Amino acid sequence: MTSGGVDDLVGTFAVDRHRIYMSTKAIHPGARIGHVHLKVADLQRALDFYCGVLGLELQLKFGDSAAFVSAGGYHHHIGLNTWESLGGKPPAAGTTGLYHVALLYPTEAALGDALKRLIAAKILLDGASDHGVSKALYLRDPDENGVELYWDRPEAEWPRTADGALAMYTRGLDLQTLLDAADEGV
Repeated sequence: MTSGGVDDLVGTFAVDRHRIYMSTKAIHPGARIGHVHLKVADLQRALDFYCGVLGLELQLKFGDSAAFVSAGGYHHHIGLNTWESLGGKPPAAGTTGLYHVALLYPTEAALGDALKRLIAAKILLDGASDHGVSKALYLRDPDENGVELYWDRPEAEWPRTADGALAMYTRGLDLQTLLDAADEGV
């Protein structure tokens, strides 16, 4: 390939991988996070949590080493594997890595149902917040990966400053309101 081609770009990245090259062009607005793949110590324990507690559906399993789970029949929203982590320990506090994976629920009632599932499974929450744009529950999976379960308010209800800029905040979340929404199917 000629100078300036893909091979040159890959070589440059491999040699200078810690240097950040900024683009002035934004990513395509249709791009989105498609899935996350988590390293887990025990695949069945992870499946018991993601499928048994949260209610995701197993789409595909590769022996005892990997599985794909999702909502609504999608090929996978979360991949789980033990390829490099079988029997492993969570990363120590103060290290880099994934902060949390976030599961977006379509309605407040669906998030309320998720809270009911957590209560029934005796899963402790790390936090519960109202961010103005969303309501969120924070917890840990069996491998200590952070998990956020959230519902976005309609965009027209998002808090804004006088000049129209987004004005997110973090306030305590009324869990009873979520439970009531689940009961009412709102």
